[in-house]
Order: sequence, then C-alpha cells, then structure tokens
Amino acid sequence: MHSLTVLYPVYPLSIKQNAFHSLTVSNPATGDLVSDTIPVAGDADVDTAVRYATAAFAHNAPWRQFAGVDRASVMLRFADLLEKHRDELARLTRLTLGAPAFGKAEVDTAIGQFRYYAGWADKVAGQSFPADGGLYKIVRNEPLGVVAGIIPWNSPIASTGLKAAPALATGNVFILKPSEKTPLAAAALGKLVLEAGFPPGVFQVVQGDGSTGALFASHPDVAKISFTGSIGTGKAIQIMAANSNLKRVTLELGGKSPAVVFDDANLENAVEWCVNGLTTNSGQICFAATRLYVQAGIFPRFLEAYRSALEAKAKAVGHPQDAGTQVGPVVDKVQYERINSINSIIHTATSERSGELLIGGPGDRPKGYYIEPTIFTNTKDDAFIYREEIFGPVAVLNQFEDEAEIVQRSNNSKYGLMAGVFTQDINRALRISSAIDSGVVGVNCISTIHPSTPFGGTKESGVGRECGEYALRAYTEPKTVLINVTY
Repeated sequence: MHSLTVLYPVYPLSIKQNAFHSLTVSNPATGDLVSDTIPVAGDADVDTAVRYATAAFAHNAPWRQFAGVDRASVMLRFADLLEKHRDELARLTRLTLGAPAFGKAEVDTAIGQFRYYAGWADKVAGQSFPADGGLYKIVRNEPLGVVAGIIPWNSPIASTGLKAAPALATGNVFILKPSEKTPLAAAALGKLVLEAGFPPGVFQVVQGDGSTGALFASHPDVAKISFTGSIGTGKAIQIMAANSNLKRVTLELGGKSPAVVFDDANLENAVEWCVNGLTTNSGQICFAATRLYVQAGIFPRFLEAYRSALEAKAKAVGHPQDAGTQVGPVVDKVQYERINSINSIIHTATSERSGELLIGGPGDRPKGYYIEPTIFTNTKDDAFIYREEIFGPVAVLNQFEDEAEIVQRSNNSKYGLMAGVFTQDINRALRISSAIDSGVVGVNCISTIHPSTPFGGTKESGVGRECGEYALRAYTEPKTVLINVTY
C-alpha cells in the first residue's frame, strides 16, 4: 500500500497566498511537534476554491451530466479507497487526536456513509400531481450547488462522510474545511478524490482555521454550510450565513446526554454502554454519556459496578500505540488545561464542592495530555460540570425516584442531542423516549448513531439532521413545475 502522507493534495486549489500563515499541530500522546506548516487559506484561496466549485456545478459540466448511477459509481470507488487506506488514515488522525481505536472506527463510519448514499444517488425521487384545473404539477428535488462542510477535530473522517456523501449523492459540489487540530487525514483525502474519479472541482479540501470557515460561511456563492462544533461558533456561522446570501445551514452543536437507568434495567448492559459512552475517544464525542441518572433501588449496585469498570479503564489509559491502551489523551494542551489543570473544570468543581468526587480528579503525567475518567456524584443542579458540555472523560452521576422527576431533570438542559433509557419495560421505554426532548433516544443503549436514521439535536444542540433520508432533504431544494395543459 502506498503512503498517504503527502499532506496537502488540495485539488485543484493550490494555497500560495498564505505561505507565511501556518498553524502548528502536536502529538497529544507526547506533546511533540508533528508539523508547523499547516496552511491557512485566506480570501483569495477561498474565492479560488468556490470559483472552481461553481464551474464544476455548471449545467454543461461533467458532474451535472452524470446520471445517478454514475455518481454512485464514483462514490463507491471512493469508499473502496477509504477502506483500502483505512489504517493509514486512522494513523494520520491519531497523530494529532490520540484516539487508540477510535480512528479505524470513524473511518468505517465514513465508508458506510459513502456506500449508503451511493445507493441513494439514483433514487431521490420527486412528485407529480394530476392536471386538476388545467395544470399538471411536477415537483423536482434539485441540488443546491456549492456546499461547504466545516468539520470538527474529534472525528475528521467520519464527519466528512456525514456531510460530503449526501451532498455529492444529490448532485452538489463539496468543499471540505477540516479542523486545524486534526488536519492530516482530511488532507490525504485529496489524493483519493483524484483516484476515485471525481471531476475537477467537485470535491475539494481546503485547509485553515476558524477564519477560513468564516470566509466560507460569508461567501455569497456558497449555497449551504454544514457545521459541527460549538454552540458559540454555530451561532456565529448562522449569522454570517444569513447576512451573506441567506445560505442554508445545518448545525450539529454538541450535547450533555442523559443516561436514565431504571431499577429493572439489565445492570451489566447499562454499565457497559455508559462506560463506553464516556471513555470512547476520551469523552470527546458530542453524544457522550455525561449525565447519569440511576433510580434509587439500583443505585448502590450500579455505582459499584460503574466505578469498577471505570477504574479498569483508568488502568488502560496510555499511549494510543501501546498494546492494551483503551483510553488515549485529549486532543491538545488547551483542552487538557481547560479540564485538568489548576483553575480547570475538575479543580474548580472539587474546590467548590459541586459534587462528591468518586474517581479521577486532578492529575499529572510527565508527557502527553492524559485525563483519567472522572466521576462526580450528588452534583448540584447549577454546577458547571452538571450543565455544560466538557468534551472530556468527566461525568456526573445522580439518583432519582420516579418517572416524572427524571423527565423534568433530563429536559432541564439547553442541549437535546441524545439520551439513553435503560429498562426492560417496553411501555416505560416508549413513554420516556417520547417525553424526553432530544433528537435521538436510545433504549438500552446510548452514544451511537446509524447511517439510515436521522441524527441531530433539539434546542441548542443544533439545526437540521444528518444521516438517513433526512440528510438528502438538507442538500436539495424542491422545485415546482406547473404545466398548462389547456391551451
């Protein structure tokens, strides 16, 4: 297998204007420098990328002439190439993210997305209506045009699949702006784009930071932005999109996912899902199980089992390349210090007695940005650790008495991305899943998605949906054609 370590096959854009404006990325497992030459695209670069994309979307351009099955063929070749180079792509992500096993899993997510949406490429149907009143009516679902995807650092390849696959399947052209914290694997995709046979300008990769993302959000010739990241940045993007050309926006903005464990739950299953939902990617996933509510009757047994399982995970915290490592570092020094240093989230919660520290807590290793799983119990409802997304392996664990109480407590949050209900009573599961204000509810599971069903949040967790047929709607515009059949 040939190497994919050529970092910037940005195609057909060549970043030159910002040669002296570059970013630095380090390996979070050691703190060592990986690269200090990550380019940042500026105004001229973004304009060039959008101009090429616009030309690729023209009515006489090859991509617009492709039948659905032809688009599907290219997408399937691309998925095969992702699979062929999965290990190398995972390694490139791991260099600056540090996730030990998550890298391959997230590449698999992207592979699944491209294969799933390749199947939709020739099946995005419209509607027709009888000629009542002399007008025959046709509704076509047409592509939007130039779409930009701004992806997060915690799942760079998976997020590319979530955004690019439905956009390309529906005939749009796509520009990917990777996160400046995990840019390497996304940059390597350019080589695979060429090999898969996408026509020039159809699928581009443009490196940069937040300023580059803002240029795409403000660009008058970009028809849609799909963004995954923080609430604050999402709100700013929504404003820029509205002020530019009222471009369409999909926002996935994180969560504080509640896991509700009832007395009759299968204890082993609940513990397994809640532990994995906190420690996968060191808790750096948007639907991490970080708010746990356990009914009083099972609370002591759950607490003991949960603590034991997390202590075992803590013993497996280490360098992502070491055998036996299950939990790697957080992404960088900034994230580490925010969570685990003096005046950090953990330190402040401990000193202010926001809850009782069960395991974990402030710690220090000679190298790397490692944080052991940290759990607070009996937390205050107004505490930062209880209300805000931490994006690290930190969770709160509290008990509850009855259904009415737990619905109110679960919904008392600005987030609404995902929730989990653990019970063997199907009637209760259906009642609670209906009552909880969340875009996704798992029954006897949490912190997972499926390519065929919509994923996204309510409230400040975002706008719009990814995955499934619903994502296709986000990348198309219905057009009504009225045919006068009476003349």
